[in-house]
Amino acid sequence: MKNISSWHRINEADLALCLQLNRLSHIRVWRELFRVVSRLGNGVFWYCLMAAMLVAHGAEAWPTVGRMVLAGLLGLAAYKWLKKRTSRPRPCEVYAAISAAAPALDRFSFPSGHTLHAASLSLVAVANYAELAPVLFPFAVLVALSRPILGLHYPSDVLAGAVIGGLVAKVALSI
Repeated sequence: MKNISSWHRINEADLALCLQLNRLSHIRVWRELFRVVSRLGNGVFWYCLMAAMLVAHGAEAWPTVGRMVLAGLLGLAAYKWLKKRTSRPRPCEVYAAISAAAPALDRFSFPSGHTLHAASLSLVAVANYAELAPVLFPFAVLVALSRPILGLHYPSDVLAGAVIGGLVAKVALSI
């Protein structure tokens, strides 16, 4: 009985934080900012980063870019597998008080693929180019925040995406 009560409290806290964050999307400037961040975090930013690394560092950047591609592919496989297995509906589909301020890229919520990729790709890039940390880590945090603000993920989806992204980065960096 204690476990059920604990899970209930965790779910309530998750929903309460999701509602608070989603309220930011009702303010036009925040909604537009996080829509742009989310769109960039969907791949554009990462592809441009890899291209810029190759332009700036030439052949020296290939191992890092290769690991970033590997992390991207591993992350894609992991989150698609988990989404299919968990089938957690998005908060905007379950709660009328949560509005979707951007289109969802797929049907399910858990885990956040945007956050997973932001975490894994940032960690892989910074492992070899530490000077990128002041740009990549804040951007990854903004991507993570964008997901519940836009009503597309619960905070727990984002946390899970970040943890899985860290594990994916660890695997990609070990190869």
